[in-house]
Amino acid sequence: MGAALEQAHDAAKRGEVPVGAVVVRNGDIIAAAGNRTRELNDPTAHAEILAIRQACEILGTERLPDADLHVTLEPCAMCAAAISFARIRRLYFGASDEKGGAVIHGGRFFSSPTCHHAPEVYSGFQESASKSLLIDFFRQRRD
Repeated sequence: MGAALEQAHDAAKRGEVPVGAVVVRNGDIIAAAGNRTRELNDPTAHAEILAIRQACEILGTERLPDADLHVTLEPCAMCAAAISFARIRRLYFGASDEKGGAVIHGGRFFSSPTCHHAPEVYSGFQESASKSLLIDFFRQRRD
């Protein structure tokens, strides 16, 4: 989760919402990304999507059944769908997201009958650091 937090810090420096993600396979980080929605003018350029795309490109596959995703914030519905379609084995996330999350909040994508694959889900990793980064980022925007 430390590497995901580094990606989140880098995203904040770029003026992006500070969310970072890494894809891990066999104990090695194979892809890492932070949010780039503003930089790329792309509403789909969430950290999770970018990391999954990068991992699939590196491995030459559309599925990542032996990979784990570590992300600093509970994934939204779009990212949860991508995680499912990529067949990610395990999802680890830091801060929960009551407003935009879709894993343990909102639509709970992985519990939906239309979900074809649900990863093992583990929450609360580096939660306070992830939450603090987001709170500080938005506080600076308001001040």
